[in-house]
Amino acid sequence: MDGLWIFHDSHDITYREPFGAVPCGETITLRLKMCSSIALSNIYLRLWRDGAGEKRMPMHPVMPDDGQMVYEVQFRSPGEPGLLWYYFIIETNHGKVYYYGSPDGLGGVGQLTGYPPHSYQVTVYKRDFTTPDWFKNSVMYQIFVDRFYNGNEDGSFMAYKDDCIFHDDWSETPCYKPDPKTGEIMCNDFFGGNLPGIIQKLPYLKELGISVLYLNPVFEAYSNHKYDVGNYKNIDPMFGDLRIFRELCSKAKEMGISIILDGVFSHTGSDSVYFNKKGRYPSLGAYQSRESPYYSWYRFIRYPDKYDCWWGIHTLPNVNEMEPSFMNYIIHDEDSVAKYWLKMGARGWRLDVVDELPDEFLKAFRKAVKQADGDAVIIGEVWEDASRKISYDRRREYLLGEELDSVMNYPFRDMVIKFIMGEWDARHFNRGIVSLFENYPIHCVYSLMNIVGTHDVARIKTILGGAPPQHTLTRDQQAFYVMTDEQEYLARQRLKLVSLLQMTFPGVPCIYYGDEAGLAGYSDPFNRRTYPWGREDKDILEWYKRIIGLRNGMDVLKTGEFIPVYCENDVYGFVRRIQGGRNVFGHQCKDGFALVLVNRSRYKAYTVKLNMIKWGVGRLTDILNNCAEFYAEDGYLTVEILPLKGRLITG
Repeated sequence: MDGLWIFHDSHDITYREPFGAVPCGETITLRLKMCSSIALSNIYLRLWRDGAGEKRMPMHPVMPDDGQMVYEVQFRSPGEPGLLWYYFIIETNHGKVYYYGSPDGLGGVGQLTGYPPHSYQVTVYKRDFTTPDWFKNSVMYQIFVDRFYNGNEDGSFMAYKDDCIFHDDWSETPCYKPDPKTGEIMCNDFFGGNLPGIIQKLPYLKELGISVLYLNPVFEAYSNHKYDVGNYKNIDPMFGDLRIFRELCSKAKEMGISIILDGVFSHTGSDSVYFNKKGRYPSLGAYQSRESPYYSWYRFIRYPDKYDCWWGIHTLPNVNEMEPSFMNYIIHDEDSVAKYWLKMGARGWRLDVVDELPDEFLKAFRKAVKQADGDAVIIGEVWEDASRKISYDRRREYLLGEELDSVMNYPFRDMVIKFIMGEWDARHFNRGIVSLFENYPIHCVYSLMNIVGTHDVARIKTILGGAPPQHTLTRDQQAFYVMTDEQEYLARQRLKLVSLLQMTFPGVPCIYYGDEAGLAGYSDPFNRRTYPWGREDKDILEWYKRIIGLRNGMDVLKTGEFIPVYCENDVYGFVRRIQGGRNVFGHQCKDGFALVLVNRSRYKAYTVKLNMIKWGVGRLTDILNNCAEFYAEDGYLTVEILPLKGRLITG
């Protein structure tokens, strides 16, 4: 605006202190820097909370800075957790009103407008909110059990089911064509992966550097994916039984590996003990009689054939999560599902489609889990910024200290892909990343499940290789798509950059089984091919072992500070640091310094010059690239980064 310049950066403690989410009852200081040739009458902070009214707080000049005036306001965060929102209002002596706020909701540097802008967000969480320290220090591995490994010596199946397909060849393509009678994708083909197979591969996972296994559902169900739960308290016979599960947990624990289970509580299977549509179970299911003890769990529109179901899929009837008998069965009973599997050896839960679960359900679930095991972890499946998620017209409370410890970090995945593939430059990428760190409580930031692949998205290698968008191909073309040699090379180099970021960012990196072996494929079911034992991409596998080993061996990469230092065009760089013997949580830790630099360009090398004076390090070593040594000259470090390469420089 002519004659008026204003500056506020929510990512800089000069303008917002402290940075990021705050506990209840915390003092917050906001500052504006301003230069104006226009006579101003008032400068306000507009501050409000969802459903709780607003305040207009006058801002006061505190000091000049290089001829510019700094205005300040202080307030305390509420005593109850929730979200605060703010922007600034500037009024002139002539009745003109200007606004200053976030241009796109990502925080950071704002924008002066003549109309109400996007607001800045302040997340206020319970003061005593923490997450398990063991989890923050972990590397995860996700297993789709049927496709990982068959532990039977003869390759036989542990059980057989009616109306299912059993593959003889481990390397076959999963079934993807619809049933000719119903037109449905049945998800009823099996390869024979099982819990004994996971037990046998624990040494491989230990060597890889894994300390947490997240298992897709293992409970009894008809499908291969098991999201159509048949019995919450039984291991699916095709995977094993309770004895084998306990053996898995015990042997994993001996190797320093924890087991996290997939909890599907928004719906069950229609073919289940509880609904029993096909009459396979001896129990009286809700479909069979209104007298069933499970009848109240479900919402029937026209009994018995028309009922509420997940995304309209009739094999997945939705449940009334807040129905008392369901709450007792899942949460409150002494042998509730939530507690039962922790007693059997599991160390936490990943909650499927958590936006379908009411906040009241999640609060009760957390209370029960933490009472059973105060160190258990609870992770939610959320695809967006979980701090501000709206579901069913309600602002969710996932990360305020009473529900989840962590979420699947899909925003991280999306941002990394956009940067590496050239859709975002480094500066935009950094704004997106820092906005997450700004909005999430710090204990959550360092517990985020940092994913690049899952069972719900196309394989990361396929995306990075520049394969055609999925919607442009037929299902047959998707099933048998093979990347060219050039695409393979590009995918491999980009995957190394992506995994470098994944292993060096705050949070808990999670590898989707087979990504480390070079598996490719479009989304379900082609992202669920069997692990290629004996046919791994050795180059990628050795890279993963190396980069995971580096993370596991460096405290600074787990709980050190995160400080962006270079964000220009194709190059992104940040520092991880521990100094004074204390990590970001104030816990005793070994001092450390790590500089990460990534060049996503396919063709151009970059020379980066960084001011190293404030870091207090002299001799530096690139532990990724032949331990090349660097020295700061006159306080500046000059580093060349080749195309599609990264550096991990320690000092």
